[in-house]
Amino acid sequence: MQAGKLIVITGPSGVGKGTLVKKLLLTHSELYLSISATTRSPRSHEEHGKDYYFLTKEEFQQMIKNNSLLEWAQYTENYYGTPRIPVEARLKQGQNVLLEIEVLGAGQIKANFPNSSTVFILPPSLEELERRLQARGTETPEVIASRMEKAREEIASSDSFDFKICNEDLEVTVEDLEKIIFQS
Repeated sequence: MQAGKLIVITGPSGVGKGTLVKKLLLTHSELYLSISATTRSPRSHEEHGKDYYFLTKEEFQQMIKNNSLLEWAQYTENYYGTPRIPVEARLKQGQNVLLEIEVLGAGQIKANFPNSSTVFILPPSLEELERRLQARGTETPEVIASRMEKAREEIASSDSFDFKICNEDLEVTVEDLEKIIFQS
């Protein structure tokens, strides 16, 4: 049996990674989405074990010590990471695995899984990215400012990824992702 492909989707906060992945999963049930672990608080619509594994900082740090994460990083004030066992099991079964993770983690995955495909999602503009973050209604102006500063740094590193896609038109962006996943 051939091992599955590992596809990493990354980009700045608010660029639409989650929306893109949800659209992909609606039409491609054969894809497996890895559920990330985080220490941030759940948003009102999020469920533990479905959207994220919501952990305490102590629980997360124990996973780091036990080498139970494929990658991890601290983003703004919280930790994010990818639990190792479910991803490795799905890849061994020949299933394609999507990771929707932040930029530092994507770099760690590429270093540890050189055959993975890394996709950086770009916003149409920084102004549009800020508008999207504000439209969420989930972050304070200070958090948005911090995310925008981080976004500038992340976008500057986008040339180091295998593919770059601008998320201006959702349907076109999904089609571009499908080409990368199923034809590359």
